[in-house]
Amino acid sequence: MSTFDDRENAFENKFAHDAQMQFRAEARRNKLLGLWAAELMGKTGDAAEAYAREVINADFEEAGDEDVFRKVSGDLADLADAATVRTKMSALMAEAKSQLMTEIKD
Repeated sequence: MSTFDDRENAFENKFAHDAQMQFRAEARRNKLLGLWAAELMGKTGDAAEAYAREVINADFEEAGDEDVFRKVSGDLADLADAATVRTKMSALMAEAKSQLMTEIKD
């Protein structure tokens, strides 16, 4: 195997790893967002966990974050405005990535 093939394999492996980590971070963010929204709606325990799963599943409707945003902002129509939901989504993405990095280091 040539050096070129080795580099090509390394780039492919890095791309696959990065895509997997992005998927995991988005799923984690969606769970955290679901738990946050559930708390605002007064849900606790199993009901909060079930709602978080609904938010995670909403992400499979279409590419991007808009499906998750529509789900949560629609459910929180009287409790939080669109800007608040988008800000929380951004903050929780950073938190999700941080949590994953901590788990990898441990």
